[in-house]
Amino acid sequence: MAFNRGPRFPRRDLPPDAHRINHRITAREVRVVSDEGEQLGVLAIRDALSISEKAELDLVEVAPGANPPVCRIMDYGKFKYREQKKEAEARKKRTETVLKELRIRYITDVGDLDTKLKQAREFLEEGDKVKFSMRFRGREIAYLDLGRKKFDQLVEKLSDVATVDERSPTAGRMIHIVFAPGKKKVVTPAPKSASAAPAKPAASKPVTAKAETAKPKTDKVKTEASQSPAAVTEEPATGN
Repeated sequence: MAFNRGPRFPRRDLPPDAHRINHRITAREVRVVSDEGEQLGVLAIRDALSISEKAELDLVEVAPGANPPVCRIMDYGKFKYREQKKEAEARKKRTETVLKELRIRYITDVGDLDTKLKQAREFLEEGDKVKFSMRFRGREIAYLDLGRKKFDQLVEKLSDVATVDERSPTAGRMIHIVFAPGKKKVVTPAPKSASAAPAKPAASKPVTAKAETAKPKTDKVKTEASQSPAAVTEEPATGN
């Protein structure tokens, strides 16, 4: 009894983003577009390959679903490079938000809470969302109000870097709150007041000091001139 096991080597389908090029094109007739965008019409596959080989370019099937399929003559290596570059630029522009989860208790002390807040700030500065979750076990459900107050503290301490994106209802043994990155506050330096500027008269003080010190010198010269020997010798001459 013979069994039909199918083909020995199963056919491998091309990935969805791949193109059939040159001799991988299976259609017998294709609509050809030149590398300059000129419509060459419907040609047999061998004629289309001959034209692309003469131009030292590739025959690329760009629209396999058309009837007949559309092929373009181009440099496939350059085409793939441009496509990869466009995808890389698109990935840079696309912002993927990651949700980071931190668990706390309603009895979490101040030190541990500050550590969690520090981690949350780092995640928020990187552009990620932060989820704080709190679970109540057994009779701890009686302290649900303390858990809500703990979340209120988080909202107050993270208000400068984040906003509340989601807050779960308080019904149940599990509550959570989600923070989304907020706009950073831009601190502008305060303008310098006129009183803080150095006063100009301070520079003129040494000049006035020199002028004041120069006065005694002139007075001293006058006193010395009045007591000079020439003035003393003139008095006896008038006596005779």
